[in-house]
Order: sequence, then C-alpha cells, then structure tokens
Amino acid sequence: MLPGNHLHLKDVLQSVSVLESVVLRSFGPEGGQVLFTRDTGQAMLSRSGIHILTALRLKHPVARMVVECVSKHSTLSGDGSKTFILLLASLLRMIHSKACKDTDASHTYNSKDASYAATARHLAEELLAFGLEELDDVIALGVIPYGDRLSWEGYSQKIQLPAHRNNVCAQKLLASFYHSRLGRTHCDFMSNLTCELLTSWKFKHSQPTLFFQFVNDNFPALHTAVVGFPVSCSNLIEGQIIHRDFATPCPQTDKQPAKAVVFLGYLQPKLLNAGEVLELGCGEQEKETSIIQFKAWSERFLASIIANLQCLGVSVLLSAVKQSAALIALAAQADMFIVECVSEDELSLFAQLSGAKPVSDCWTIKPEHVATLTFCRPIVLGAHRYVHVGFHSEESVSIRPCSLVICGLGEGQTDQSAGAIQDAVRMLLTAWEPILNTDHQTHGVPVFESGCVIPAGGTFEFLLNHALLRHGRNCSVSVDTNMGDPAVSQLLANAVLSVPRQIYSHRPRCFLRAQTGLLTCIQNYSHPVSLVHKGDDNSNLMQCQGNSEHPPEEGKGSMHSYRETYMSPKYLMLNLGLESVSCKYQLLLAVLQCISSLLQVDAVLHTHTLLCKQSRRLATISSEGSEDED
Repeated sequence: MLPGNHLHLKDVLQSVSVLESVVLRSFGPEGGQVLFTRDTGQAMLSRSGIHILTALRLKHPVARMVVECVSKHSTLSGDGSKTFILLLASLLRMIHSKACKDTDASHTYNSKDASYAATARHLAEELLAFGLEELDDVIALGVIPYGDRLSWEGYSQKIQLPAHRNNVCAQKLLASFYHSRLGRTHCDFMSNLTCELLTSWKFKHSQPTLFFQFVNDNFPALHTAVVGFPVSCSNLIEGQIIHRDFATPCPQTDKQPAKAVVFLGYLQPKLLNAGEVLELGCGEQEKETSIIQFKAWSERFLASIIANLQCLGVSVLLSAVKQSAALIALAAQADMFIVECVSEDELSLFAQLSGAKPVSDCWTIKPEHVATLTFCRPIVLGAHRYVHVGFHSEESVSIRPCSLVICGLGEGQTDQSAGAIQDAVRMLLTAWEPILNTDHQTHGVPVFESGCVIPAGGTFEFLLNHALLRHGRNCSVSVDTNMGDPAVSQLLANAVLSVPRQIYSHRPRCFLRAQTGLLTCIQNYSHPVSLVHKGDDNSNLMQCQGNSEHPPEEGKGSMHSYRETYMSPKYLMLNLGLESVSCKYQLLLAVLQCISSLLQVDAVLHTHTLLCKQSRRLATISSEGSEDED
C-alpha cells in the first residue's frame, strides 16, 4: 500500500496561512513589490498575486491545489488572486473555530476527530450551497442598490456625462485595478491607454463584451513588448504589427498600396500522386542530367506561381512556414516581398481584419484570397524590426485596427505590464457579464445588470456584511426552511470583513469610522442611494473636501456627510476607484468551491517517494546487469 497520512483541517489551514503571509506583503493600496530571484540569478519584481503564487516552489500538495484554483479563477476573471487567498484563510479559520466549539460541546474525547472533520466538511458544503442558491439574492438586495451601472459610452442610469468625459467610470475602474497591480505611479496612464485601446476596437452597435472578448482572444497578436524605454512611451500604432522581418529586400516607404496573400504551406511543385515513384535514371550521368532537368522544371514552376500572383496584383506573401531560397530569389526579382514563419495568432488576426481567406494550395489562389492593404512597410521598435501593415478602410467598418506597444526598462517590467493589461480586459469582460439571466427573477429581487460597480476600499464587503447579518436574522425568525442556516450567513459575514481590515491595517480607526459611517447612512435612509459619486473632473469618487472629525449625530446622517466625514482623504488618504460587483461575486463563489474541494480530501498519498525508490532500484539493476534480482 502506498504510504500516506490523514489530512487534517489544521494542515490545510497551515498551508493556506503560509500563502497568505506571502501575498499580504503586496495586498492593498499600500502593498509593496515582491522580489524573487531565480537559480539563474534573474530577478523578478511583481505585485501580481498570481505571478507571486506561481513563482513559489511549493512541495505540499494542498498548497499546489490552492494555487491551481487561484490560477483558474485569475485566468477567467483576471483579478482577485490575493483576495482569494485572504478570504480562503479567513473562512478556514472560522470553520476550524466553529468545528472545535461544536465538537467540544457535544462529543466525547474518542470521537472528537471524526466529528470535527464531519462538522468542518458539513460547514463547507453549507457555505457552497448558500453561495450557489442565495448569495446572489443577498447581493441584489443589499449591495446592488448602492452601486451604479457602468457604461462604456460614459453615462449611467442617473447622470448623463458630457462627451469629453467618455469612459470616466471605466477609467476609474481600471485605475483601481492597476493601482493594486502596478502601483500608484502608472495606474492612470495605463487605464487611459487601455480605454483608448478598447475604444479603437469597439464594434459598431455591439455590446462591450464582444470587443472585450475579441481583444482578449487576440491579445498575443495585438501587443508588442519593447525593452529599454520608460513605461510612459507605451502607445498605440495604427494597423497590425507582424513580429517577423521581410525575407526579401524591404519595400520602399513610398510604395504604400499593396495586396497580400496568406499562404499556410510550402510553395513547391506537385511532383507525383500518392504511391508513385520518381525515377532519376540508372547511370551517374543520366542521374545528374535528371536532377538538372528537375531543378530547371521546379524553377519554371515557381516562376509560374510568381507570375500568377503578379496577375492578381499580389505584392506581399505572408507565409506560415519557411520557404525555399529559390522562391525567395524569384520573388526578389519580381519585386515581391515575403514574410516567413508568421505565427498562427497573427495570421488569424490578419485574416479577420483583411477579410481574405488563407490558402494552402498554390494553384487555388483566387481573388477572395487577396487582401487589400493601405501600406506594408518595415517598422523598428526597440532593437527589432517588424512588418507593419495597414488595412483598407471601408464605411461599413467601425473599428480602427491598432497595435499596442508596451514599453519597459526590462523584460520583467514589460511582461508584467502586458499581463496586467490582458487581465484588466478579462476583468472588464467579467464586470459586464450579468450574474443572473434577465428572465430569472425570484422573490421580487432585482436582476444583476451588466457593469454594476461599487466604490473600492471595502465598500462591497461592508455592505455585504450588513446584508448577510440581516439575512441571518431573517432566517432565525422565519418559519420558511428554505431561507438557509443563520450560522452560515454569520460565518460568511465575518469572513468578508477580513478584506477591509487588511486594507486599513495601517489605520485601524479608519476601518471603524468607514464601517460605522456607512451603516449609519444606510439605516437613516429608507431608500437606497448610490454611493458612486460623480463630481467634476477634479473630484475623486467618494471624496469631498470636508474636514469634520466627528461622526454625524444620530438621526442626522446623510450621504453627503458620510462622504465628507468618513471617506475624505483626511481619514482614508486613498485615491479610491471602483470595483466590479460581478467580479466580487465570482470571487466569492470560487473561494467557496475551493474550500469545499479542500475539505473533501481525506488523505494524501506520497506516490513520488515510491516512484523515486523504484527508479533508483531499476537504475541499480541495470548498471549491475544482474539477472537474479526480482
């Protein structure tokens, strides 16, 4: 039997606590960068939670399982890896405390371990069931009414923004994201650059999710990393940049119009059918003559292909593979330009933008395979030279194709910026996806609309904590058994507060003031009021110029005084942005699913030890050459 050991909740909590101690160093608006050094001496500096977690050399299978769950969630939503670990550790501690309390009160010493594990597993299952069945209703009632709907055109349900402030809410949402990923210095610049990129790729009369998904799917072909320049040099360039150089002499810049063909195969003559054999002769002289004849015939074939392309007006050939030297020489003589070994992603994007169909048979090239380009020329970015193409614009096309140039002083910085931009697009894609279908509406609960946002800085957690506690009280006095377990609501309500506690860990009094002020404002209003404050261009969200140091009197609280007193820079000293409610909801579900999976594990089998011993034993047997060993 394979050696193994029983997996206790304390072991799981210990592994998650170690991961928590690592990510907390870069968590929140005042978190720092984490420096890693590889065996090669290369250093990596990052604030990205998923980059930090995946860079760790983890041996414990539980830790690797947790990082895998975080990685899957981050790949889908683009955000929340550090908050994932923080919520996971907080929930595990509370499950551990409650399981210990319930076990000590009702079981004997001999049955404590089994009862403890069963209680912990039951709590995890109840939490997951609550998250899947009731959490959306709780958020819809207790959080959504205090947020606002984000619109890519720059307006909300309540206030129409002027044209020069288009996408101001999206910029605030992105700035908050980049603040936690790249730091305070470049967050505004990167948010504006991302908005400009997405606006350029916006399809006419389409939902934001469509062009968000397009940019996310084609991001490897849409961006170019340039090392040796400041981040502020990053910009957008019209057209598409193909990350290869011309195999033939580069075209002249004054020769702007061009027609291109995407060829997926190797241009060569079709010699024989399947099963046929090419005979080159018996003697050496006949064989040499046959080879010369074949060479001349193949050159005539390639020349006919080039002539056919010229008849179609083709002057650029984009090839997925490397072509022969004979073809390149003939193309150079015909003033035709060849780009070899173009990646599949770039060819796919070129085909989508040009409307031309790729071709794999050189004899079947037709006009529908020919793309019209406004220009095709070399471009030098950093230390590399690439091919830069522009597409023929039509009135029916609403997008403005462009490529993103990401600059950085080193490879690590450019890779970090590129990963942050793609994750930001994924975050926006998740933010615009409605949580509930429009035809699904239970108990009169309002539907989760796409693009719902809430001010950052713990506002979502404060509101959800209040809503969960209220839901638990309703469950305890209700005769309806479908309302759920009040203990589960209480446990989740306490766990979500771990996020704002870490945000305000350097200013504990601000945590209490922000929570108290928000609850006072909610209790003094019978109708929901949006917490997303939109002032003039110089004002920040949730920020006023009030200098009051005392909370509003009981019964006199207002949203204005709440912003002035509790959310002013004097107390928070944070440039608060926005957070997506959909991203927060998906994060909570992912954490609850991870906890349920972790607590379903009974034992860990160390198979690698046995395999290593067997490998060493087989190596010994092989080296000794013994036949007597079993």
